[in-house]
Amino acid sequence: MVNKNRMNRVAAAMAAAALMSVAVPVATAEAAVTPRVDLKVLVVDDGGSSVEAITAELRDTGVPYTRVDLGSAGRPVINAAFLSDTVDGRPRAKYQGVVLPNENPFGTGSAEAAALASYETTYGIRQVDAYTWAHPGVGLEYTDNGGYGGRLDGTQAAVTAAGKAGPFGYLGGQVAFEDNSPLILESYGFMGKPMAGYTSLLDAPVPGGTGRASLVGEYTHDGRSELVVTFGYNQHQQQYRLLARGIVEWLTQGVHLGQSRNYFAVHVDDVFAPDARWNKELNCTPGDYACAGGEGQESTIRMTAADAQYAAQWQTAKSFKLDMLFNAGAGEEWKAENGGVDAMTAQLVADRAKYRWMNHTYSHPFLGCVQDVTTVPWTCTKNAQGAINWMSRAEISAQIRDNNNWAAAKGITTDRTELVTGEHSGLKTAPQQPQDNPNLAGALADNGVKWAGSDNSREPAQRAVGAALTVPRHPMNVYYNTGTNAEMADEYNWIYTSRAHGGSGACEDNPGTSTCLPAPLNVNTGYLDYVVPQEARTALRHVLANDPRPHYVHQSNLAEDRTLYPVVNRVLDTYRALYAPSAPIVNQSMKDTGVELGRRAAWDKALAENKVTAYRIGKDVTVKAPSGVVAPVTAPNGTKKQLLLGTADFGTAYAGTRSTWTAPELLQSAVTLKLL
Repeated sequence: MVNKNRMNRVAAAMAAAALMSVAVPVATAEAAVTPRVDLKVLVVDDGGSSVEAITAELRDTGVPYTRVDLGSAGRPVINAAFLSDTVDGRPRAKYQGVVLPNENPFGTGSAEAAALASYETTYGIRQVDAYTWAHPGVGLEYTDNGGYGGRLDGTQAAVTAAGKAGPFGYLGGQVAFEDNSPLILESYGFMGKPMAGYTSLLDAPVPGGTGRASLVGEYTHDGRSELVVTFGYNQHQQQYRLLARGIVEWLTQGVHLGQSRNYFAVHVDDVFAPDARWNKELNCTPGDYACAGGEGQESTIRMTAADAQYAAQWQTAKSFKLDMLFNAGAGEEWKAENGGVDAMTAQLVADRAKYRWMNHTYSHPFLGCVQDVTTVPWTCTKNAQGAINWMSRAEISAQIRDNNNWAAAKGITTDRTELVTGEHSGLKTAPQQPQDNPNLAGALADNGVKWAGSDNSREPAQRAVGAALTVPRHPMNVYYNTGTNAEMADEYNWIYTSRAHGGSGACEDNPGTSTCLPAPLNVNTGYLDYVVPQEARTALRHVLANDPRPHYVHQSNLAEDRTLYPVVNRVLDTYRALYAPSAPIVNQSMKDTGVELGRRAAWDKALAENKVTAYRIGKDVTVKAPSGVVAPVTAPNGTKKQLLLGTADFGTAYAGTRSTWTAPELLQSAVTLKLL
């Protein structure tokens, strides 16, 4: 349930006397001077989920902001001196936009509210009311006059014509409110009929009434503009995620530091290798060291030539490229054990230009410590002196090199700076191996590896491994050891049902990280009816959150029942229905994601250390960052970047704006942009 903010019933219009009690317009002597507006947002936070959601969007897209905690006794007073000053004889607005919990969180007759109103009027600064109710103080009729107040779960809202022409033009039109469970109140809010000065940007049919009423709109009054949101939300809910970009663009008037894309990449691990199969009777995977009684019952799952053909056809149909992470040695071993014929590999090699390829090591060994698998869980073996036995640098290097050489001989193009080891091994694996294999960094350097895939569920942050950097990957809940929908549902039941329902009880033992199903899934229908929607929703949430981390599955998920496709189809189809063509999914390489994460880390550090200066004076935008730090900047279409001689088009087009990572040109100390 979303956190419902305190509703404030103070009318937005201030008395003329209150406005006159603070210094309002720029002094006459300065009237001809165009003010400087710093590219930073002021967030006034009451602890509610709606302000938290907008703050998260600013933070995650690289937009600098100053947060004022309303509940803190030591917080600064929001007055004229806090909001503005003079720099080099030029009036300066310290904030380009203001986020408030509602239209007036300070109380009736507040001097702080008056100071904000004066500031916004003087400098043309916009304000977002993160969550308020429908009433005339925000340009809406009360809900009892053709509106509605109550539960919004499942509401089918739509972007209005004004919304499409304005901040939400990147959307396809429909904004569906989540309704994941009939037992939980997920969304609450108000719909109101617009009054004079209010332009609706998102509306919905009035439940139990006639016509439509507004949920989001722009209220222009007294020389000010407010974006009025009349429903509660949190940062993860789809309805907010769809609108978040537009809220920031409206607030900043399309000019701000930071940028955002919607990313989705899928890594298919273990290509050419077979994967072990789940056993429904033993409730484990024979061949796995932890499967008691599995000896002699081993079975494997491996793609066929028909599966390879289907993968290529599917890519074309969906305009989406898979990343094939291959183990050539494991494939050669399978071929030798199966009559020397491997039609699947031949088909994938024939279609090699259709995929992105990545090294997954030659034969998929564990590259960390030497394991003792006679115990559960496994442990690291030690020598007579008590030191851990590690796979050697030469052995790791050979696994990388041999796979690269095999690919080159087959005409498969790879980027040798990229590597994902089998099971992300060699990297630390808690709790048994709490440190990286000390031989890993050297082996990566020996082979020119700069980007090493890691498991986001273990290590969500990028980090260094010698000279290389990790790239965290999201695991998808489409299991490597299942080839059919029924196997998927069976293993899901084992993990997510209680002992009383025939499950492992792991969900009972770990209530903080797992939730038990109320009853086991139907093994024949449960995967498609329950698991697929869950997994697609999780993946789409990553896509809509400016998260470039790739997702990973296994070649077994392209075989037999081809369990991956229903999940990815749902993600792609849902996304393309929600977004306009101006905001396509970015399907990029692991290297590009690694570069992106590295740039973000450097940018966040520069912001945290207050080493970035950025401002707008009229149609000129100036951005100064520390040497070596590139800045993410978003600007309207038509923006030019100042070169040493002349100008050039700025950035790349995305979602109706232009944006990119940018740095000063030769002999320049700052980035200078010229707005249209």
